Amino acid sequence: MAYTLPTLPYATNALEPTIDTMTMEIHHGRHHKAYVDNVNKALEGQPALAGKPIETLLREISQVPEAIRQAVINNGGGHANHSMFWEVMAGGVGGDPSGPLADDIKATFTDFATFKAQIKDAGVKRFGSGWAWLVLADGKLKILSSANQDSPYMNGQAPIMGVDVWEHAYYLKYQNKRPDYLDAWWSVVNWKAVADRYAKAKAGNL
Repeated sequence: MAYTLPTLPYATNALEPTIDTMTMEIHHGRHHKAYVDNVNKALEGQPALAGKPIETLLREISQVPEAIRQAVINNGGGHANHSMFWEVMAGGVGGDPSGPLADDIKATFTDFATFKAQIKDAGVKRFGSGWAWLVLADGKLKILSSANQDSPYMNGQAPIMGVDVWEHAYYLKYQNKRPDYLDAWWSVVNWKAVADRYAKAKAGNL
């Protein structure tokens, strides 16, 4: 079964002014769509692989034939990463997390301000294109970054939250000021969705 472009869970202008409407239209409607189209193309003639959830395909990336593996990493990763990205944002949200997620962030990173600073540092220091992540790895929360569209799933990690630091994610509004984008991004983080992902990850269902 071919992968499909997920519908945004909000209008393309819902994240204004943090993320502008045109960026959302291009990012979702062109970039994400291209990842979906290209992973489907790469998997043509591979029905056993194409029938797997994208997360499973990435977890089992070593089983993908070498001839198409990088195309699947680039485009399947792009599909999974962006599907997560739209999910963990919303309009009229932001603020601080609560509940078990907040408790575990504090226990792991000392406090929320330190956690935010480490996410920003991971995003700023990612040379070129990539992502900054909060993942669940070996039962613990960790902050890391990855290049291009590489997915934490490929390393046995569960992505709880990620921020896209490819230039197409922010350049129309922030130009080369990636740190400004990373500072502003917290105002659109949907902590309920992030907490739901964390609960699923702890239960082994992400």
